[in-house]
Amino acid sequence: MVNDLDFAQRLIAWQKLHGRKGLPWQGTRDPYRVWLSEIMLQQTQVATVIPYYQRFLERFPTLADLAAAPVDEVMPLWSGLGYYARARNLHKCAQVLVTKHGAEFPRDAALIAELPGIGRSTANAIASFCFAAQTPILDGNVKRVFARCFGIEGFPGTPKIERAMWTLAGQLMPATDTATYTQAQMDLGATICTRGKPLCARCPLNDLCVANREGRVAELPTPRPKKTVPEREGIFLIMQSEHGILLEQRPPSGIWGGLLCLPELPAGADAAQHVQQHYGVTAQQWQELPALRHTFTHFHLTLRPLHARVTQLPAAMEGNLRWLAAADHAAAALPTPIRTLLARQR
Repeated sequence: MVNDLDFAQRLIAWQKLHGRKGLPWQGTRDPYRVWLSEIMLQQTQVATVIPYYQRFLERFPTLADLAAAPVDEVMPLWSGLGYYARARNLHKCAQVLVTKHGAEFPRDAALIAELPGIGRSTANAIASFCFAAQTPILDGNVKRVFARCFGIEGFPGTPKIERAMWTLAGQLMPATDTATYTQAQMDLGATICTRGKPLCARCPLNDLCVANREGRVAELPTPRPKKTVPEREGIFLIMQSEHGILLEQRPPSGIWGGLLCLPELPAGADAAQHVQQHYGVTAQQWQELPALRHTFTHFHLTLRPLHARVTQLPAAMEGNLRWLAAADHAAAALPTPIRTLLARQR
């Protein structure tokens, strides 16, 4: 069994020499900035997050600024980052912190975890980085390091394996240098103990690692059990007028919640009749365009665009409809595949 203290001290020493130091959210104990980075980094690579993080803080430099803004101003800054419920929960959480906590994060990790959109590991990371709390984390990077170093078999997403890893994370947590240790775990998984092509020769734990010793690095962690990913498709209407392309704001929940989207044609409906009845738009010259396939976490979606020229505008626009000119595409809150379809029209 790996010595608990040895494990932590090796990681702390490695972090001080080789860990990442120049990320824009490092070097701060501001819970707002740490929280923002932790939420953005969920399921998203660091290189992708950095420009989003910087733009977000330029627009909302403080927690109070974010809470005071309408959610419609938040969503465009998340466009393209994916997993849009994160942005809605971020905004809701900011409002809860302002109204119920005096615009301050609780110092207790358990209380932080009760806030909208914040799970146990994220709450513990905030408490560790900002309040020097002795609170372990268990994100994907840590699970991968644990599975390999300790030879833990079984998919880490199952409740049994996750409970065991949480117990182990608590046992390994040092009494001091908690923020450095927390960052070390993240950095080791992101830069050394990677999913593919891990750099075992440079790992500070290589002589302790069960997977390295037994030649099982490629086997661990145990992959997610394979299952058939559903295939879906939808017809999306690209209706173009002199004012731009007609977009519809989607409901707050569900796929692309709160974002602007091309209207989707119900299955079996006639496009010309549907848009006349539901949007008051007369459109002609309907043309099928090349399809676009987009992969979500739990299904694949094939978008089949239909393009038309608008010959008669509606008498009045509904509140969730708007014309978007090509010049405004970059700043609009658009899902990535919709942005791709619109870019093809330029």
